[in-house]
Amino acid sequence: MAAAVSAAVSLPSTKFTSLQSKTSILSPERINFNKVPLYYSRNVTKVGPIRAQVTTEAPAKAEKISKKQEEGVIVNKYRPKEPYVGRCLLNTKITGDDAPGETWHMVFSTEGEVPYREGQSIGIIPDGIDKNGKPHKLRLYSIASSALGDFGDSKTVSLCVKRLIYTNDQGETVKGVCSNFLCDLKPGTEVKITGPVGKEMLMPKDPNATIIMLGTGTGIAPFRSFLWKMFFEKHDDYKFNGLGWLFLGVPTSSSLLYKEEFEKMKEKFPDNFRLDFAVSREQNNAKGEKMYIQTRMAEYAEELWELLKKDNTYVYMCGLKGMEKGIDEIMLSLAAKDGIDWLDYKKQLKRAEQWNVEVY
Repeated sequence: MAAAVSAAVSLPSTKFTSLQSKTSILSPERINFNKVPLYYSRNVTKVGPIRAQVTTEAPAKAEKISKKQEEGVIVNKYRPKEPYVGRCLLNTKITGDDAPGETWHMVFSTEGEVPYREGQSIGIIPDGIDKNGKPHKLRLYSIASSALGDFGDSKTVSLCVKRLIYTNDQGETVKGVCSNFLCDLKPGTEVKITGPVGKEMLMPKDPNATIIMLGTGTGIAPFRSFLWKMFFEKHDDYKFNGLGWLFLGVPTSSSLLYKEEFEKMKEKFPDNFRLDFAVSREQNNAKGEKMYIQTRMAEYAEELWELLKKDNTYVYMCGLKGMEKGIDEIMLSLAAKDGIDWLDYKKQLKRAEQWNVEVY
């Protein structure tokens, strides 16, 4: 029987913006989606030599069993030529007016027809045509909601999108086609959706795992989906009893996304959730260096290394590509103290599905 929990959840707000919703989250029902013999024979005569005839069959290759929640995962149900057409239900800015750039949280209707999992992505095909007169190509976005969706009925999907505007070498203002299309959406507008896609960022099966989440900016999206399932929902077949540790890096405090949600989780589950922000333009470490995500992690370097030596620790990284190099620099010396080559060890973690990266 499905369990239910009600949580008053507010999307991140500043003194400029706020959104409050009363969400009743219902859990989905449980989804139910020898040794080879060696033959040996010989024929012997009184005058002839012994002849042996051996037939062997290679053992069947063992199928790899994933440590992630892959069972029943659907990919590419909808493709560019035949996308699902949903509607925008909600679109709100979740960064302050003084933040360097706008980020919006948006919710689309799916009526349960786009069955995604936490950690997957969807494609969006913006309206209009490109400079060659052809329809715009899809852009992929990490999903920012749990499989139940923000309204708890498994009939919506949410995204977290930063509006892309920049000045090119010629001094011209350039607007990202899809990000501006999405950030300008009005409730009721139709949206063409493809997917879902991706298995790299799926959550681990183990409810007692340590899950370390490293996100910059809108790279927070998959981790919001993780954390809602871990802390805001009740499921018959999943109860998180491990440790979730989120590191979120942003330029300013007015850019902190979903801050109130995460602080509520920390308040309710202090033994299971740790939260660390790195605000590069406002914070410095003891050496006076800017506080990037790898700088914040360096403060816990020894503890993180000890966790990474355990076989139930999973690292997920989403956001700007540069942060992985910074994390490598932290771990190289720590691993070396134990006589371990960090880069080789990281490869082992990847093969074991314990090091998962989606950066751009």
